[in-house]
Amino acid sequence: MSRKAFQDYYPDNFSHCYGCGKKNEHGHHLKSYWDGDTTVARFTPESYHTGGIPGYAYGGIVASLIDCHGTGSAAAATFKAEGREMGTEPPIRFVTASLKVDYLKPTPLGVELEVRGEILEVKGRKVTLNLSLIANGIVCAKGYMIAVRLPDDTTT
Repeated sequence: MSRKAFQDYYPDNFSHCYGCGKKNEHGHHLKSYWDGDTTVARFTPESYHTGGIPGYAYGGIVASLIDCHGTGSAAAATFKAEGREMGTEPPIRFVTASLKVDYLKPTPLGVELEVRGEILEVKGRKVTLNLSLIANGIVCAKGYMIAVRLPDDTTT
């Protein structure tokens, strides 16, 4: 894995996201990296991330982890597709156009979760991805995302 996370390259004015923004003191500070041809992020939910079932994560946090890992992965894949190093100008940022999450198993609290991304297509301003959230080796949720690149003039 790379030492510097995808999110570490985000310009400061685009680093306030609750899920992955380094400038959001209350956020998750999710960090995503390349792992071969796929992407990976890790996060350990705390007791206050609970849902309706004691000991298990709120579904919204599962979706937010998949969402933020997906947009970060889309940016990294686009840099790679353009033959550019992350951090070069102009910056590349994505937003979620569509996110479908299937919850397969309850996601436990207090264990490290792994979010994995598989880039399906990088085409124009759109990146499509399959994502999965794994706890203790078990896939708890799967996601399908369409991410759309922000115009260059919105990231400067």
